[in-house]
Amino acid sequence: MFDIPRADLLLGLVLGTVLGALLTLVYFLLWRVGYVRRARQDAILRSHAVIAGRVQEQLVPFLPGFGFNPKDARFLGSPVDLVVFDGLDEGALRRVVFMEIKTGGSALSGRERQLRDAVCERRVEWQELRLPARAQ
Repeated sequence: MFDIPRADLLLGLVLGTVLGALLTLVYFLLWRVGYVRRARQDAILRSHAVIAGRVQEQLVPFLPGFGFNPKDARFLGSPVDLVVFDGLDEGALRRVVFMEIKTGGSALSGRERQLRDAVCERRVEWQELRLPARAQ
């Protein structure tokens, strides 16, 4: 077998370890740059989708097929998109409709489901709060 001096063996081991660590560091840095770039692109796309969705939600009352007078609709945004006071503009309120607008296959959030269930189970009430008149 080959008789390799101990110092050369140790030097080769150290150089190999350093070279391996440097290659690993370069690979990691290249991966990280790509990962950050993809994450930023994804965040931008999601942000655009959210903004477009919010704009759509506010325009829905003016689109054909809405089914209510747009003057009766009030945009809330959260936890429900619209509250429609059906007939209020005509002076004869028929009903109050809570409306959530969804696109595609999106599902209701937990908070939206809770609100839907409260309305469907008629756990809705009217309260009036009267503030004292200000002394002048």
